[in-house]
Amino acid sequence: MLAQAEASSDSASAKLGTKPIEVTIVLLDGGYASTAIGPLEVFHSAGSLWNWLHGETPRPPFRVRTVSIDGQGVTSLCALGLVPTLSIDDVEHADIVIVPASGWDIQDRFIGDEAFLSWLRKWHKRGAYIAGICTGVIFLAEAGLLDGRIATTHWGVADILRRRYPQVHWQTEQFVTEDGHILCSGGVYASIDLSLYLVEKFCGHEVALQCARSLLVSMPRGRQSGYAVLPLSRPHADGRVREAEEYLRMHFDKDVSLDALAGRSGMSPRNFIRRFKAATGSLPGAYVQMLRMSAAKELLEAGATSIQAVCAKTGYADIVFFRSLFKRHTGMTPAEYRRRFAHMNFDRSELVAGHRA
Repeated sequence: MLAQAEASSDSASAKLGTKPIEVTIVLLDGGYASTAIGPLEVFHSAGSLWNWLHGETPRPPFRVRTVSIDGQGVTSLCALGLVPTLSIDDVEHADIVIVPASGWDIQDRFIGDEAFLSWLRKWHKRGAYIAGICTGVIFLAEAGLLDGRIATTHWGVADILRRRYPQVHWQTEQFVTEDGHILCSGGVYASIDLSLYLVEKFCGHEVALQCARSLLVSMPRGRQSGYAVLPLSRPHADGRVREAEEYLRMHFDKDVSLDALAGRSGMSPRNFIRRFKAATGSLPGAYVQMLRMSAAKELLEAGATSIQAVCAKTGYADIVFFRSLFKRHTGMTPAEYRRRFAHMNFDRSELVAGHRA
């Protein structure tokens, strides 16, 4: 069995200190209004709505603005008029840029507005996280931001985009992907998944979970087949390691020997370990543990009634070892984590009562 060790993760919020996290949401003509409004409401609610419901001081970490390409109002796919605050040229700082779904006339979107594409490239170069929702990922691909990267989109347009952008590593079974400050989501309502994913990335798990519970939505899904968000490694271009990562994500609950994994990749175990560590920043065993802990937390957040079942579903046979490992990673026992974060404990009447008190 692969050696067990935790993979460390960078905190995006650590770079930003106490300054507001600037979110810019682009409004598009003919797009799905919900994929702009949904993220706006998630980022606006983070750190605020939960606090208000509990009678606590709101502490909003994000400052959200809407823009259009020319600063003028746009008309959504369903004839809803949306008026932006600014034009893209008026934006002076952006930490996160959201490009919503563009509608289904994707063939017409291939000939993009070069000024808009250049604007996306500029902000990515400056370090902003660029996020495309559903068919909005077309603009990221057309700008060249997805070349050589992992990406997803709606399954209904996946084949079209695969043919047009063969240099992109499409993983359309995923709801949310992240690779090199570039994020994509599949499907219109995956805009909520992507937004909560970013809230968690910048503000931590507890703020994201509080935001989700206060809005009565689920925490991010990861796969369009219904599984959970699994962490991705840092960006890299090693195709064999990418294949190994995908295999581990699909079989993280099984005991996979290092020899078998190396053999699948056509390498010796020693060379595989070296390549995997160089590409992902983690040893194979640490990567597996990262996947398992993520899955365990999701099961507990969903209110799993048996810690033994969580232990088994995440690939561990020894529940004592699992409890110890989980506490080392999270600072809480599995039972404590479930009590604190499980959706089954959510009671709207308690929130209202708490606010009134």
